[in-house]
Amino acid sequence: MGRWEKEPRRLSGGQSRCPDCGLWQDRAPTLEQEWVLLETDMRALAHTVPAEHRWIELSDGRVTAALSTASPAPHNLCRISGRG
Repeated sequence: MGRWEKEPRRLSGGQSRCPDCGLWQDRAPTLEQEWVLLETDMRALAHTVPAEHRWIELSDGRVTAALSTASPAPHNLCRISGRG
């Protein structure tokens, strides 16, 4: 999973530096009212990303973990969790 932040600096998302590697990452709200750090400006074909690093972006800007063992359709895109 991505690195979680309990208290984001801004409520509207934005960016934070990864505490592990120091690179800028997008801070995205989850369905569970948490925050996760995701790779900046990166969307990948979901079937090429391991399930534990896949995040599906919803129309309202929130993200949800895509932990399903089912293989996503080849055209689906996902966000990738920051790994540090």
